[in-house]
Amino acid sequence: MNKNMTLRLIPALLAVAFSGAASASGFQLLGEQSASTLGNAGAGSAAVAENASTIFYNPAGMTQLRDREVSFGGTLVKTNFEFNNNGSVIPGVLGAAGDGGNGGNLGFVPNAYMSWALNKDWYVGLGIGAPFGLKTDYDQPWKGGAQSDKFDLKTININPSIAWRATEWMSLGAGVSWQKVDAKYVRAAAALPTNLAARPPVISSGYAGSTVTLDLDDSAWGWNVGALFNIGTATKVGVSYRSTIKYETTGNIGIGGDGTPITAATAAGLVASGRASDASASIKMPDTFILSATHQLTNQWELLGDISWTGWSSIPKVDIMRTSGPLNGQEAQVLDTEFRDAWRFAVGANYKIDDAWKIRMGLAYDQTPVKGASTRLTSLPDNNRVWFSAGFQWKPSKESALDVGAAYLYLQDADINNNQLAQGRGWVKGSYDDSAWLLGAQYSMAF
Repeated sequence: MNKNMTLRLIPALLAVAFSGAASASGFQLLGEQSASTLGNAGAGSAAVAENASTIFYNPAGMTQLRDREVSFGGTLVKTNFEFNNNGSVIPGVLGAAGDGGNGGNLGFVPNAYMSWALNKDWYVGLGIGAPFGLKTDYDQPWKGGAQSDKFDLKTININPSIAWRATEWMSLGAGVSWQKVDAKYVRAAAALPTNLAARPPVISSGYAGSTVTLDLDDSAWGWNVGALFNIGTATKVGVSYRSTIKYETTGNIGIGGDGTPITAATAAGLVASGRASDASASIKMPDTFILSATHQLTNQWELLGDISWTGWSSIPKVDIMRTSGPLNGQEAQVLDTEFRDAWRFAVGANYKIDDAWKIRMGLAYDQTPVKGASTRLTSLPDNNRVWFSAGFQWKPSKESALDVGAAYLYLQDADINNNQLAQGRGWVKGSYDDSAWLLGAQYSMAF
């Protein structure tokens, strides 16, 4: 692969939809940023600095790379969210509805990275990925449809970075992120009152053949920093921090009387009739801190560890406000997430068979930001999870490597007891059988 061909990969990847289902807790995407990291369940992510994907986990790691390196790949994510009803109380017209089938889906998350050495101590790089994503989509009609039929959140993150080798044992790095988010939320809705003045600020749910559709998007800036320490010849310790990013999303919300989601073509007429309006919502994506270490135990064995913290309490709730029409300035709906901060712990090991082959393995415990059954959302039926990961690396030459990683995520049964009767959206009671599979591939090359 020549340099010009490599450079053309970036716009090609930008054309791919950055969507998928969350694999880390909440709707965070961590393992999807690198197949080599996926094979170790994320262990050592801020310390390994094995290829250009270090730009995402710890930009200081670029000082461990060669003069020019590229790395690109993608991860398939298959989630399973199967609801088991246990006494849900729902709007009457949904009484005969089912349990929603499998609300999970198959998603694809691509990534790409490039790093350049300006001289022996200064490096610059560029990373492109999707740090957050979520999609749930239930068979309709189902018992929880008044709370959520479909939720689809996509992000794209473009992250230019710089690294400096301050001493032989310490490197520092920093970057800025331009991040874009698109969110779509669809649920069952009630018919609107004929008298606009009598219309409640929150659209009640429960009438067959109607859906409320919310579309929002925005872009914003964030930053990240990191440090890498070489302790002797066998041990590396990395620390990194990725900032919060606050979005002021805008879009539209409307109700379709025939059950058809709102589109740009139909929005104008619905606004004129009072059935749709512009909308906005503020959301602050969480910050993340990572502490990692690697230790070369023998010529063949390498041990890895990772502790990370994510500040999910930055999203206590999401207020969706109307910004036009007869109900301008009124609240359309509140998503009561009540998220808590969450921790993640990972350990892993690499076994080098020879100069061409390496085997990876990893285990992780990932805490959910969901506090409990009463605040668990049908759009995010998340719970604590354990990662079982494995992978391999094949190096056909000294300048190139192919990494393949896979993980099975075992989630505890997620009880739900979400009472939204007062808002007309029913009371969803039961539990979810959750699980996920991830399969990633990544090609890296130095030139």
